[in-house]
Amino acid sequence: MKVLIADDEKNIRESLKRYLALEDIETICAENGLSARRHLEDTPFDAAVLDLKMPGFSGMELLQWIRCEGIDIPVIMISAHGEIHDAVEAMKTGAKDYIVKPFDPEELLIRLRRIAEEHILRRKVSAEIKKTDSGKQETKNQVMRDIYRMAEKIGGTRSTVLITGESGTGKEVLARRIHQLSQNPSGPFIPVNIGGLPETLVESELFGYEKGAFTGADRQKPGMFELATGGTIFLDEIGEIPPQLQVNLLRVLQDKRVRRLGGARDLPVDVRIIAATNVDLETRVREGKFREDLFYRLNIIRFHLPPLRDRLEDLPVIIGNLLKDLNLRMGKAIESVDGEAMAILHSYNFPGNIRELENLLERACIFAEGQALTAGDFKINLQSSVSGRAGSRPEPSGRALKDLERRAILDALHRWEGNRTKAAEELGISRRTIINKIREYGIV
Repeated sequence: MKVLIADDEKNIRESLKRYLALEDIETICAENGLSARRHLEDTPFDAAVLDLKMPGFSGMELLQWIRCEGIDIPVIMISAHGEIHDAVEAMKTGAKDYIVKPFDPEELLIRLRRIAEEHILRRKVSAEIKKTDSGKQETKNQVMRDIYRMAEKIGGTRSTVLITGESGTGKEVLARRIHQLSQNPSGPFIPVNIGGLPETLVESELFGYEKGAFTGADRQKPGMFELATGGTIFLDEIGEIPPQLQVNLLRVLQDKRVRRLGGARDLPVDVRIIAATNVDLETRVREGKFREDLFYRLNIIRFHLPPLRDRLEDLPVIIGNLLKDLNLRMGKAIESVDGEAMAILHSYNFPGNIRELENLLERACIFAEGQALTAGDFKINLQSSVSGRAGSRPEPSGRALKDLERRAILDALHRWEGNRTKAAEELGISRRTIINKIREYGIV
């Protein structure tokens, strides 16, 4: 780390230089603001420590110059007891911290390291926000790297793909990536959340219907498979498909043909099928709830996405991408997450995975007052979730798990004023699942 120290008191400059040298921190000293400005023009620094009141060109004027010049460096201001108000004004101008004379060099060292670490994190996240989309997925996680490599290899084929993983791990994102790598990336990508459809509508939505097929069918309607012709259909929550329709889906996989509800002839469909699920389909097969032949037809190429808690090294990348989208959607200009907030996020196990992270960030952006999200912005979101941190307590019993699940559903319903769809999205489950859980736990 290289630090600039600007103070008109020689004994402070020299004592700090000696102390920081013991910690392998390189320092350059300046006896006034003009000298410090020359150093900043010629040399890159990781942090600066500026005395608030210096003759000629004060620390406040130097701080204002740093911000006007766009020099990206965290600053700590040194103030006397009577200058606290000015130190607060310096914080508003852009200083990251201030320390009052006389001070302990150890305290300054702790603060220096903290703001330097925060600055590094901020630059990492900001780089992700500003980076143009090259079509490549960035990851430091070896499992995800292998997944992206495999996606590159199979993207140009027409093979059926099955994506498994917990809710909120990014299965649709991967499906869209595979579609972009296909032979016809400009073709349609049609996502269908089977778990979000009422059971009575699944058949008509997937396969379409003819006029007069049922009461209210006053016109002909093509199904999702027809709309996806020439591209990709993404069948999310495939484990929720009703048993009586599994044979219809098997026929599509085998023959690439569909028959509309009430129709008398088969229609050809040139479509790639990507299915996804957060349930164990092998178990469903053994239980007789999912056709074995359909499973094998879907399970030609398989990806299993790891949960977010197993790839926390990717948090800066994922947060950067999510903030970029949230800024556009919400008209915000959030640049980063500060060090304390990032530490909190790193200690959380994200039961709802990336979808939960996006919800946390969105709510934090609503409460944020600056360009960086702070721990305070997340407090309202994580105060009831920190008990879920990995390793914080023994694994709960089955009864305790049910109590936790019931409480989580109640809390989500309360936050969304009883809206089951919104509550299910926050929890990373389907609307059908939350309705079943509400019935199971007697929630009214």
